[in-house]
Amino acid sequence: MAYLSEYQYYENAGAAPTNANWGSYQFLSLTNIVNNFMLMYSGNHSLINNEERYKVLFHTKRGIQELNYDAFKEIKALEMKIFDTLTFTLPPDYVSWVRVSMYKNGYLRPLTENIQVNSAASYLQSATGTLSFNATGTVVTTTSTLDSERISGSQNSIYLNKNNNTVNDPINSDNPDGWRDYNIGARYGLNTETANANPTFRIDKKAGVINFDSTMANEQCVLEYISDGMEGGNDSLVSVNKMFEEYLYAYVKYEILNNKFGVQEYIINRARKDKSSLLKNAKIRISNIHPGRLLMNLRGQNKWLK
Repeated sequence: MAYLSEYQYYENAGAAPTNANWGSYQFLSLTNIVNNFMLMYSGNHSLINNEERYKVLFHTKRGIQELNYDAFKEIKALEMKIFDTLTFTLPPDYVSWVRVSMYKNGYLRPLTENIQVNSAASYLQSATGTLSFNATGTVVTTTSTLDSERISGSQNSIYLNKNNNTVNDPINSDNPDGWRDYNIGARYGLNTETANANPTFRIDKKAGVINFDSTMANEQCVLEYISDGMEGGNDSLVSVNKMFEEYLYAYVKYEILNNKFGVQEYIINRARKDKSSLLKNAKIRISNIHPGRLLMNLRGQNKWLK
């Protein structure tokens, strides 16, 4: 691999953007990984012989994807404002969510996933219940009652937010806030699963959106999510932490041998063991358990509890 001078690293050799190379030394590009494997692990005197480059590229990408799902702690975050439609469009590289939060008054407030269905498709029906179809024979859809009531704010909530009727129900004229003072953590038989005053959400994976209740309107939403590391299909941007370099070589070797005809079983098992042990070692390395972090947690062991 080519090494950068300090001028190239800090200033990108005068080109824009100047921060393009910051932190790049931690990572190894997809191209370098494939080239290294073809040079050092493939040949007439190696277990991998006469293997096509496209197969090595495919298995390397799959290995990087699995690392992003399992071992990497590189969580992406995206902030967007929620408007009257009460939806948040998932980013193009979204695979799975870590946390959905509302940013308000300088704090991130983690939101609760709604255990009820808050969005649905609806077919257009006549007064007798007959479905309507268009010219191509596809049933005509319309806005469902669930969606219209959720967007308008008329849908009741089982959570202790503004759409919960019991929260806004006054018990007497001396307490204008009603049950609000008694619901949060003090009511007998409180359902802790729904004891949350923040807005709620539910992810519609097929539609590619996050649906919120009406209390989220005009608020800032922060989505923390996991990607597959494929950078939108641009192979030149795909990279992996150097601590996982040896594991990726072992992963590609195992996948090729496992899918190759006529390879002895003991060779495949040995490749599998190498892959598993290298993954464990890499996870331990990247965990970066710092003594200072442990010390901060241990300082609370002598804290007095009232």
